[in-house]
Amino acid sequence: LADLAIAAGEQPILGLCPGAEYGEAKRWPARHYAEVARHAMQQGQVVWWFGSKKDQGVTQQINDACDGRCLDLAGRTTLDQAIDLMSMTENVVTNDSGLMHVACALGRKTVALYGSSSPQYTPPLSDQATIVSLGLDCSPCFQRSCPLGHLDCLNKLLPERVISELA
Repeated sequence: LADLAIAAGEQPILGLCPGAEYGEAKRWPARHYAEVARHAMQQGQVVWWFGSKKDQGVTQQINDACDGRCLDLAGRTTLDQAIDLMSMTENVVTNDSGLMHVACALGRKTVALYGSSSPQYTPPLSDQATIVSLGLDCSPCFQRSCPLGHLDCLNKLLPERVISELA
């Protein structure tokens, strides 16, 4: 906290991890993340974005949709710092990514989102994790971008479903 000049209060922290190194077919839409963030803030939570420098574009886009009210840590932390900060969260919503595994290792209540990938191959290893997937006929396809051009496996995975898992 001191290294990044972050003042932590008493409010619960929701960690959101919108990146996925593998590609767009593993990234839940930015508009959905923004809706979850806005809901969390309405409930009195603080929202922190986690990710690498490559995720800064999407975290900035989402934070803009939230009127800049979230703490965007993407690309600002070392892995050690991200782990320390994530340990302060109450819940984490994440794509199937490295940060999903970090959240699970930390014992955070984790909502793990799957589109083109499968929890059969890269499961969240925690009894505190909930897997959310639509299980469409076209998924898992294991492609970096949607071969059908619609990305229904993530676009149709609505924020309300994720919000209900955080309750």
